[in-house]
Amino acid sequence: MLYSKLFGKAKKAGKVYNSVNATLLQKGGFIDQVMAGTYTYLTLGTKVLNKIENIVREEMDNIGCEVIMPSLTPFENWNTTGRLETVDILMKTTPANVFAKAKNDTEYVLNPTHEEVVTPLAQKFVTSYKDFPFALYQIQTKFRNEPRVKSGLLRGREFRMKDLYSFHTSVEDLKSYYEESKKVYLKIFERLGIGADTVIALASGGSFTSDYSHEFQTICETGEDTLFLDKSTNTYFNKEVAPSKAPKIKDNDLKMKDREDVEGKGIVGVTELAEFLKIPVEKTTKTLIYETDDGRIIAAAVRGGYDVNEDKLRKVVGCKAIKLATPEMVEKATGAKVGYAGILNLKKEVEVYYDESLEDRLNFETGANKTNFHSINVNFGRDIPMPNKFYDIKVAKKGDLNPETGLEYEVFKASEVGNIFPLYTKFAEAFGYKFVDRDGQEKPIYMGCYGIGTSRIMGIIVEKYHDDRGIIWPKEVAPYQVHLIGLDLKDESIRQKAHDLYETLMKRKIEVLFDDREDASAGEKFGDCDIIGIPVRLVISKRTGDKIEYKKRSSADTKLISADEIPNLL
Repeated sequence: MLYSKLFGKAKKAGKVYNSVNATLLQKGGFIDQVMAGTYTYLTLGTKVLNKIENIVREEMDNIGCEVIMPSLTPFENWNTTGRLETVDILMKTTPANVFAKAKNDTEYVLNPTHEEVVTPLAQKFVTSYKDFPFALYQIQTKFRNEPRVKSGLLRGREFRMKDLYSFHTSVEDLKSYYEESKKVYLKIFERLGIGADTVIALASGGSFTSDYSHEFQTICETGEDTLFLDKSTNTYFNKEVAPSKAPKIKDNDLKMKDREDVEGKGIVGVTELAEFLKIPVEKTTKTLIYETDDGRIIAAAVRGGYDVNEDKLRKVVGCKAIKLATPEMVEKATGAKVGYAGILNLKKEVEVYYDESLEDRLNFETGANKTNFHSINVNFGRDIPMPNKFYDIKVAKKGDLNPETGLEYEVFKASEVGNIFPLYTKFAEAFGYKFVDRDGQEKPIYMGCYGIGTSRIMGIIVEKYHDDRGIIWPKEVAPYQVHLIGLDLKDESIRQKAHDLYETLMKRKIEVLFDDREDASAGEKFGDCDIIGIPVRLVISKRTGDKIEYKKRSSADTKLISADEIPNLL
């Protein structure tokens, strides 16, 4: 490819965004932002994305059949699964103007995922036990109504994704395939150049199973996820599910003090509250009031400095869904305005769940359940009955211990590149999809789903592999393998030599981007080369004579080589 003909060139002075990948991909001429969370992939970006998706496709073909499903789906399908009113990132299409509405005013769901399409699709074609197991996958554009699109390609409203769905006649067969998919995923990430730093982490199984799902997380300093590693078992947990035991606090109190209500109006956050009361943050108590899907009112309490983990809480409570109570419900349950809820003197109908971090504290604080007031020097056994049980309902944080091993976690930042999820019979049952066994009886079908964010991976690679000059692409996904730079191209002999080398590389099927601009300076060409980040740079100029300068993008070293050495070096 001649750089002079390339659509979308590097812009060294381009805008700086809030993430490395957004900044470098746009400066390098890979993507162009249309609006927040939506991008055009330019020529270089399309080549990288295609390489990522081709690697994914080659490995997926070993365990599934490729299809392409529609982006639009009737509301009816989502009503069938009960997800139309519960999926909080769901988008829809509507006519954009009165003329379009006059022709057809039907609205459709714009799919963020395809269980509602693939299940009835499979139902049309496969019902006999003889045809199981099978799996269908696609690589397609998805749409999600993200509240905050950020970090370039890592979180958008429109993005590329590979999603695969497997169908089985038994739980055992599903689990066998599930384990095989892990091996295939690890091979994909190895081929993409991120395998050495990608781990499998346990994550939430959702509302219909107590099982974990599994995420593939690439360790990355700028990652938006937090992983907790128990080194004794080499088990990684996502922050959202990490079992957590809080470290004991240092407490100088040796005996109970008299309980006291202290007025503290409009205090925001436990740090400010602790400073106001002149106590450690660990002696404050955060109490949140929730409503469950089955009509119960729940109070969840954790030690100051922690947050309530709603997924853990939902499982402990034994409900399908929870949500924060309305201000009116909070006042009804506590007798106070929002911000003053506590575990002291709650209404009898409120179920209270205590996190284990609340144990072993003397003279702690809690909301007084009285507007503008906080209670201090509160104690279990005197002011509040000692709970029958303490639970782990908090979001883990650095310094916490694994309750099973008693060891402190090692904590990493990471970015999710893929996930796999056991669906069991949820979607098959919703559509009445069963298989006919050899005995002629209809029996349940078990499903799994398996996702890889292909455009997201492009952003994560840039976050992980770059320096202060630009991107450093792994050779497996680089848009080209060689960036050929011609200097002094107004000299006929140099120009001819550069073009001859370009033709030679092309004939050898070596992917090459040739900066053939005659009026661009050496500094401009080298700067563009570094931003773009192709693995190997070759330079021809008067200074190189009958040799060619060779440099890897990942190294500062350069050397002069002959044209004959190039094939072996590449």
